[in-house]
Amino acid sequence: MKVLFVNAYDSRGGAANNVHLLCKSLQSIGVQCEMLVQSKSSDDPAVIGPQTKLRKNFNAFRPHLDAFPIIFYKKRKSFFSPAWLPFSDIVEKINDSDADVVHLHWIAAGMLRIEDLSTIKKPVVWSLHDMWPFTGGCHYDGGCGKYTTHCGACPALGSCQKNDLSYRVHQRKIKAYAKIRSLTVNGIGRWITDCAKKSTAFSGREIVNVSSPIDTKAFRPLDKAIARDLLNLPQDKKIIMFGGDGMVQEPRKGYQYLKTALGLIQTQNVELLIFGSGNFERTSKYKFPVHNLGHLSNDLAMRIAYSAADVYIMPSVQEVLGWVTTEAMACGTPAVTFDLGGPKYDIVDHMVSGYRAIPCNSVSLAEGMDWVLNHPEPKRLAENGRKTVVDKFDSITIAKQYQELYRRCIDQYPRTMSP
Repeated sequence: MKVLFVNAYDSRGGAANNVHLLCKSLQSIGVQCEMLVQSKSSDDPAVIGPQTKLRKNFNAFRPHLDAFPIIFYKKRKSFFSPAWLPFSDIVEKINDSDADVVHLHWIAAGMLRIEDLSTIKKPVVWSLHDMWPFTGGCHYDGGCGKYTTHCGACPALGSCQKNDLSYRVHQRKIKAYAKIRSLTVNGIGRWITDCAKKSTAFSGREIVNVSSPIDTKAFRPLDKAIARDLLNLPQDKKIIMFGGDGMVQEPRKGYQYLKTALGLIQTQNVELLIFGSGNFERTSKYKFPVHNLGHLSNDLAMRIAYSAADVYIMPSVQEVLGWVTTEAMACGTPAVTFDLGGPKYDIVDHMVSGYRAIPCNSVSLAEGMDWVLNHPEPKRLAENGRKTVVDKFDSITIAKQYQELYRRCIDQYPRTMSP
């Protein structure tokens, strides 16, 4: 069996990281894998990228060209992908490959025109890393819910017109998806799976739920004292960890709630451990000492940081899963999240491995932090969280689930193609 993964990038974003780990895990159980990308930055021979200088330059510019239609929406509030740009050679490469099954992941940024998907001549699995595959172009709908009927008057575009760009993109998806010969939609979390089942774009399609993997060997507990020594952190303080790229700038990430909650917690002797590219100190004056690690570029650095903390906070209001939360729990650090989305359905067992706060409620978020920081049995919380991740997301377990899904898609494909 050979699988061709398709993702816009090979080393940028969470989807790319998921694909690399899934590929490695599948190879360990005897499945051949390759990755087809629009923009290649690694030297991995298993990654197929543009070959000529002209194609490389054009592909680098494709995201900007694809975004052209949204310049007319001056009140746009969030990331939006029209996926209208033609002249991609991706489908030709897919059809020319010797792969038995094609596994799509994050394919926005001008990588594929929506209509091109119907010309793929192999069984297709499509993993949902955000809501874009079934919306009118937004990557998270902010609770709008119009993807369940028809898009238009799009809040993400700041539009009041029914027949706007979101309406047209949504209609294009409905028409194009109906022509795809063999498509299995995979929600990598239960929340996104339920959303896909309610969508009009994927009406009548098989929708399954197989998660993405976590490397539970790379992300495992490290002695807290050693981790703090390595990061030059105090041993006698309670440490709250949070962060991520774009956390301050993107309202969906919920930093506005966390900022308020940090001023409400009652626990004493607290310090903050922050990572990522967000301009945290520029937007807030915290009442606690702050240690900003900046961008952490590898698993070992993340493991050390997670292990040094007493609690990890993820205040997102819409999240497919929340991989940093899962990684933190794999390292034995309890998490506090809101009681919604991926963390609610797949990750945090309330008051067992962490705390799920009332959605969009800073007071409840602060209460959750206090509850974890003052728990009488922190070791038990850590063990419960680690067990959840190993049981649900271990890379070999997940690889075997995908192997079975691919085998079923391949077996069904001849019947799908028959007249």
